[in-house]
Amino acid sequence: MPIIQSVDRALHILDLFDEYHKELKLTEITERMNLHKSTVHSLLKTLQKHHYIEQNKENGKYTLGMKLFERGNYVIQSLDLRTIAREHLMDLSKRTGRTVHLVILDGKEGIYIDKVESSNATILYSRIGRRVPIHSSGVGKALVAFKEPAELEKILEAYEYTKQTRYTLTDKDSLLEELKKVREQGYATDNEENEPGVFCVGLPIRDHSGQVVAAISSSTTAGHITEESLKNMVDDLKITANKLSENLGFGFQTTVNE
Repeated sequence: MPIIQSVDRALHILDLFDEYHKELKLTEITERMNLHKSTVHSLLKTLQKHHYIEQNKENGKYTLGMKLFERGNYVIQSLDLRTIAREHLMDLSKRTGRTVHLVILDGKEGIYIDKVESSNATILYSRIGRRVPIHSSGVGKALVAFKEPAELEKILEAYEYTKQTRYTLTDKDSLLEELKKVREQGYATDNEENEPGVFCVGLPIRDHSGQVVAAISSSTTAGHITEESLKNMVDDLKITANKLSENLGFGFQTTVNE
């Protein structure tokens, strides 16, 4: 299949811009493209006409245009999280023999939007559409732990710390300390805090901007959890969480320190 040279060059110009090169001079683009200055200038003017490239009037440097943001949003909006996640959830359940869940934040609660139940499952409390508290569940903690302080404060304003079991965190200070731990280790746990006898691990899923948009979790009986089995659960969930985040565009232009 023949390549349209001018289109190929124009797309190459767009690829020159990244988080380290947000603005480029005409001379810089010309050097990196290894093309004549007049050719690059014509390509830039064409891209600028269609708003894929903008020029800073003060310093003359070029930047990516808002048209790319607009088109990117169309792609993002077309992504169906459940559809994207389904195959990954099924694979995780098959590999681990555990029921796995996909949860999003809805107001001050998490809500199960999908689950894949293992044939070996001994824990059957979850169901699609069920709501789960953020203070007593692994997925709930994973959903809010990485929020900006102001946003987290808003979520916790007038929050009711309902006591689910004798292990439930029942005050803001305890929850904030727990969320700090979640940020440090990269995953959240629920050790019989939401359901007696149930141990749950939750990991965040990020989108193209690095924001946590969902969480996945897997559960087992609390009596079966050991240091080694916890590590295995986290490792298994991390593989799936990373794949899902990549599918949502995370990692291409955003880096989050773990």
